Amino acid sequence: MMQEIHTTHTSFIVDLHLDYNVTFITGDSGVGKSALYSFIEELSANDKRIRCFNYLDQKKNYKTSIKNSKDKLFVIDNADILLDDKMRQYIAFDAQNQYVIIGRNPTGLMLELDEIYELSSENINGRTLLSLKKSF
Repeated sequence: MMQEIHTTHTSFIVDLHLDYNVTFITGDSGVGKSALYSFIEELSANDKRIRCFNYLDQKKNYKTSIKNSKDKLFVIDNADILLDDKMRQYIAFDAQNQYVIIGRNPTGLMLELDEIYELSSENINGRTLLSLKKSF
């Protein structure tokens, strides 16, 4: 299980601490969730433990890829579009992989309130630090 994701992209610093098998990130439009996804997707080009999926993968075999994988961190943006009830249930019980799920609706993932986060952005010396804060 990955406990942290650290990466830098231009004027952004990503500093995520992952305490659970499933980390759900929610928040209003425009707070940087999709930007966060793109930074992690860029990181995944060099870190083969990370696999990223978003709405562009809707017609691809991302479900099969997830079900046939082990020891991966899946980052899923636009989860409300990509994840149907069966896939949410699969993820809830998948002990072989880890998930960062970005969306608005955590229903079906069987999460505790501690597993639901909002994206926090803070300006530090002209750079934007993206981190997670508890949603509840």
